[in-house]
Amino acid sequence: MALRPWQVTFKIFRQKNGEKPHYDPFVQEVDPDESVLEVIERIWAFKDRSLTYRHACHHSACGACGMRVNGSEKLTCITPVRAVTRQGGTVVVEPLRNFAVVSDLVVNMSPFYQAMERVHYASIIPVAGAPLQHGIRPEKGRSSEVEAGLLRLSDCLECGLCVSACPTALTSRDYLGPAVMAAIQVQKGQLTSDLVETADSHQGVWGCHSAYECTAVCPSFVEPAWRIMDLRGELIKRGLAGLFHRREAAE
Repeated sequence: MALRPWQVTFKIFRQKNGEKPHYDPFVQEVDPDESVLEVIERIWAFKDRSLTYRHACHHSACGACGMRVNGSEKLTCITPVRAVTRQGGTVVVEPLRNFAVVSDLVVNMSPFYQAMERVHYASIIPVAGAPLQHGIRPEKGRSSEVEAGLLRLSDCLECGLCVSACPTALTSRDYLGPAVMAAIQVQKGQLTSDLVETADSHQGVWGCHSAYECTAVCPSFVEPAWRIMDLRGELIKRGLAGLFHRREAAE
């Protein structure tokens, strides 16, 4: 037997053109199994066309619909209403923290994307240990790796949820954030001097408070906190190796 619709109040953060932030309430009848994003889309379609928000793929592949839902960072396209409230309850929807608000639920992600680009984050990466497929002639302009199926999408969606949840990013504007540090750690086997310099600083791994909030909210299991700890270990190892090398050279 189908469940009766729930009546839920959505309180949505609103702010446009630098105006004072406020929350608009929308009482909605919802299917408890539908996503938070679906309800937001319905509010926009039938209640308030001035509401601004981001969405794209609707299946957790793009990271566009990241928001704070009842105080926790979520990809709203895969967050069912029943997971965040109950019949007669309230769902508070806010933009991600630690980013400047552009309009309502939309934040400025440009500095984040620029930081990811600066540390050579690659959205397409080789598949480690994948067997070569012989007898494939790549088309002109296409790499043999692409033709052989040896590339895949990176796990990081660049959704920004980890940055929003990070307590260090909340108190330090200079901190590059968990996703950037994770992007450096992925390159641990071939770290360049500029990546080492970026990571081995207070704006890098030493600024992390080890709260693991980033890992708790990551929708694609990148485990940025573990990667930061691992990168710390790598930098300590490199530092000790350099110290011993200098001592040996001096003797």
